[in-house]
Amino acid sequence: MIGILSRGILEIPHLEALLGEPVAATSTWRNPAAIRAVAGWGLKPTSARARRYALRHGLPYLALEDGFLRSVGLGNQDPPLSIVADHLGTYYDATQPSRLEHLISRPLTERERTRAEALRAAWRAARVSKYNHLPEKRDPLPESSILVVDQTLGDPAIGYGLASTACFEQMLRAALHENPESTVLVKIHPDVFAGRKKSHFDPRQLERLERVEVLAENVHPVSLLEQARKVYVVTSQLGFEALIWGKPVRTFGMPFYAGWGLTRDELPAPSRRGTASLAQLVHASLIDYPRYRDPETGEHCDVERVLAWLGLQRHMRERFGGPIRVLGFSPWKRKLAHRFMQGSELHFGERVMHSQAMHSNETVAVWGSTKTPPGVQALRLEDGFLRSVGLGADLVEPLSWVIDGRGLYYDARHPSDLEILLQNHEFPTSLLQRARRLRERIVATGLTKYNVGTTPWRRPECAARVILVTGQVETDASILCGAPAIRRNIELLRAAREENPDAYLIYKPHPDVLAGLRAKGDDETCAQEWCDEVVINVPMGPLLDAVDEVQVLTSLAGFEALLRGKAVVCHGIPFYAGWGLTAERAPIERRSRRLTLDMLVAGSLILYPTYISRTTQRFTTPERALDELLAWRKTERVPPWWHRLLLRPVLGWLADRRDARIG
Repeated sequence: MIGILSRGILEIPHLEALLGEPVAATSTWRNPAAIRAVAGWGLKPTSARARRYALRHGLPYLALEDGFLRSVGLGNQDPPLSIVADHLGTYYDATQPSRLEHLISRPLTERERTRAEALRAAWRAARVSKYNHLPEKRDPLPESSILVVDQTLGDPAIGYGLASTACFEQMLRAALHENPESTVLVKIHPDVFAGRKKSHFDPRQLERLERVEVLAENVHPVSLLEQARKVYVVTSQLGFEALIWGKPVRTFGMPFYAGWGLTRDELPAPSRRGTASLAQLVHASLIDYPRYRDPETGEHCDVERVLAWLGLQRHMRERFGGPIRVLGFSPWKRKLAHRFMQGSELHFGERVMHSQAMHSNETVAVWGSTKTPPGVQALRLEDGFLRSVGLGADLVEPLSWVIDGRGLYYDARHPSDLEILLQNHEFPTSLLQRARRLRERIVATGLTKYNVGTTPWRRPECAARVILVTGQVETDASILCGAPAIRRNIELLRAAREENPDAYLIYKPHPDVLAGLRAKGDDETCAQEWCDEVVINVPMGPLLDAVDEVQVLTSLAGFEALLRGKAVVCHGIPFYAGWGLTAERAPIERRSRRLTLDMLVAGSLILYPTYISRTTQRFTTPERALDELLAWRKTERVPPWWHRLLLRPVLGWLADRRDARIG
């Protein structure tokens, strides 16, 4: 057991998973009988109490620090995903040995070397850094640039790294002298621009120097490291990351990665450091030395899991360039927009603007089929296909949205990002295998879009062929934009009956209609005249399992039926029609490709939607969204009576007004 005297350390989420053993709050007067070591935060003055306690009781002191692959946000925004614990010293203190030094000097097996090289390649592919919240620099750097990295004034890693403030001026002079034909870019620390810390450089003086440019933007460092010809540092971790990117690194202090023959060092290396390969440095620094926790489960995990998760965050945060003006969103939906479009600069407006009022680099984001100014790049947002446990009209927060830059999946009048993807994407075998596993799990667990309903349904023994007809909200945009002929539920029922006079027809009204959130369709009360049974509170998953065929206008139930291997007849043009998987009563000629079911699943459930974890409020995968939906379903709560009586009519009225504007 590890004793902790610091309340701040004890508040780190999943601390025991990060340290690999139990922890206990300890005070200076408590008997340390069950404690094998005491931990504090590095060599900070605040850790002095823990070090004195360890010395007094003859216990090892563990110096804790953030790992080199830490989080999305800064320390005051996000808890760490990795921690190092060092019983010899700490990695940035070159005045004494550290556990990291011992690990770097250790020879690697062939398997370890292969893993380190794969990790280095994955690091570059994921474009990660220690922190991962800032946008990439989109403008290219001057050709053959030299990157000089500043640190904040008073950073303890400078002194412990055998350097001083004078080393920064020396570093800049060397960069200019050694690269007489190159532009020298000075990267000021983000905390300096935020006004929290001071720099070793005066930006005004730097601007007077020839061939020197100050990187005044607060940007993700990866694009800088990728484009720079050389990197100059004192003790910054960016020197280590530059080595991962294969860049020559010049050091003016003695950071943990210097003195091994991998960098050109201004200072002599401590005698205890020798020669090491880059694979040894990477394996020790990213695999052996830190411990990691899974960002979503909190359990202990390996570096590859954290790297993949942070890589997903980086990829999703970089999807949209420039600011986005989000128009017509309620306060509730604005909160969701921040979540699903995190990483983007959002500006909210009450209504759609004229194109003349827009900046040239701005993108507009609107909900659904809301009209936008002509000539303006628009993003259209809608709920995804694995949404929630509960109805969106009940203001149940979604796990998935789709964000489409061409149209929307339900608007068959124009191609959407999903349609283009399904028509043209080359689906690798690994993705199709992933889609198959996802599909099989959805079916096995009975999950659907909303996951509502509790009443079991039994197929009549006398019914030779059972057909499910699904109702929709008749004013819904998916019908207005995707049903060119039949647009009423009663007409759909009548057509299904005329085509199948001897079948057992079941009609299932839309859950928003059943909940009183949306109005019934024209003559929908007469549904019983055209079907054998109307089902009310039956969950969609088990119902689909029990029928032979599903007939829809544009309902997502048709897609959910395809997942379960059912025959589907489409009287409208939903996104899953026209690919050779359904029977169509309204064909669409531009969808000419024949898809397998797993191609459709890969495009519709893996590549197209954006998923947000309820646990982390960060981007996640459909597989993790499925896990969270299953856990959510176990704890589903029925809306209180006052919600059903008072709020639902208001929400329904607002939804009808929105549909009226679209129509």
